[in-house]
Amino acid sequence: MSRHPARVGSAAPVADELPLIVIEPHTGWRGIDWRELREYKDLFFFLIWRNIKVRYAQSAIGIGWAVLQPVASMLVFTVIFGRLMGVQSDGAPYAVFAYAALVPWTYFANCLTEGSASMATNAAMISKIYFPRLILPLAIIGARMVDFFIALMILGMLLLAYGITPNAGIAVLPILLLILTLSAAGLGLWLTALAIQYRDINYGMSFGVQLLMYSAPVVYPASLIPERYQLIYALNPIVGVIEGFRAALLGTRAMPWDFIAIGGAVSLLLFTGGILYFRRKEHIFADVA
Repeated sequence: MSRHPARVGSAAPVADELPLIVIEPHTGWRGIDWRELREYKDLFFFLIWRNIKVRYAQSAIGIGWAVLQPVASMLVFTVIFGRLMGVQSDGAPYAVFAYAALVPWTYFANCLTEGSASMATNAAMISKIYFPRLILPLAIIGARMVDFFIALMILGMLLLAYGITPNAGIAVLPILLLILTLSAAGLGLWLTALAIQYRDINYGMSFGVQLLMYSAPVVYPASLIPERYQLIYALNPIVGVIEGFRAALLGTRAMPWDFIAIGGAVSLLLFTGGILYFRRKEHIFADVA
């Protein structure tokens, strides 16, 4: 969409000072219009707050759901994979080993499932008014960040309970969070643009997210992957994030800089490609939502 200011006439002096906004569709490849996003920053923050408020409105335990989801998964994984199947945990207690992976994974999975449906759930709004459509899936990323930090605080309590002290690698956590956010946003933008045109994407999201979970070292360590395949395995950017979290917080291994570097490059490509594809398809959103 482009905005072209123009004079509306010379008869009324006041009207001369007001711009005429012309909104035109674009079909080419375009990047982010940072100026436009800044103009709509208030809407962006309002949508983040709305997503947080709606998710926990009229809920008995409220924001406790941000804790319940990863904690319940940790308990199930600990019993099934840690106790019954005896999956290795690189020397760390399996419960905290699994939870350290579930904190970033739960954030990533929720961003994908909610982000891909963001256009369909806001169809009435995008068909009536103009605003940068990028705001909708990115607001999901921002809203879910609240859950991420709550789950991270619970992880800190678990570390205290098990007597585990994080090492100097904790300084790398902001980099890991950046890779995680770029991956979630990038893949989310691809899925959002596809889901509004092909509703099969929304129907298959639950199944797809489950498959993605088992392709990442959530319930098992990356050390179980044969060494000759590990760099290929690291093309999944969540691999470097999860292994980095465990290395920094649990000391299960040396910081996996090779995984992190590969994952960072892939996440940047995902984010750039997601923006370009989303913007290319943006002109059809109001028609097919």
